[in-house]
Amino acid sequence: MTAKAACSDFLHFFRSWISNPLRVAAIAPSGDSLARIMTSEIAALDGPIIELGPGTGVFTRALLARGVSEADLTLIEYGPEFINSLQARFPTARVLQMDAAHLSHADIFEGEPVGAGVSGLPLLSMSPRKITSIMAGAFAYMRPGGAVYQFTYGPRCPVSRPILDRLGLKAVRIGGTVRNLPPASVYRISRRKPLELSSERYRQSDTEIDDVAAFSNETGG
Repeated sequence: MTAKAACSDFLHFFRSWISNPLRVAAIAPSGDSLARIMTSEIAALDGPIIELGPGTGVFTRALLARGVSEADLTLIEYGPEFINSLQARFPTARVLQMDAAHLSHADIFEGEPVGAGVSGLPLLSMSPRKITSIMAGAFAYMRPGGAVYQFTYGPRCPVSRPILDRLGLKAVRIGGTVRNLPPASVYRISRRKPLELSSERYRQSDTEIDDVAAFSNETGG
């Protein structure tokens, strides 16, 4: 990316943060150092890949650099201000404007074809209920052995232990970088029990999600 394009992305991202700081939750796009860690365990054969909250496409470019085919990318972006630039930069990728919390009811894939997920979503600014919906939706499409890679600016995984336990997931920190604004850590979130493969396991009812969210709030997770 040229310096001019990088400056344009920064200004675009900064304006988005000014207009809605809770949704964007960072004043600048993620840096190349963080993008390399986020995508370090993903290979071309892992496609299709789902990316949540691609923003200006920093992680998307890193995925392409790892050999992932652009046609294997599904980009889920809620912010309308990012949609046109994503479509222009990645014309053969599938770009969908939607709330990632609605993934499990969207039927955007058949079966469980997704090999990995990359999330740039600001989970620290979201409710436990919404985080549960997002993780349940992502794993509804995930192949056996697949994982979601999530970064955070906080001291621990932004998906709390009660949510991980309820969904049968585990989180492992795989790295971090201080060469990001602000410094960030990356977690690999994956299934604990490889035998629990059915997408129905992750298509939760609103009541179940409320129960997990309530327990997470009670325990401070």
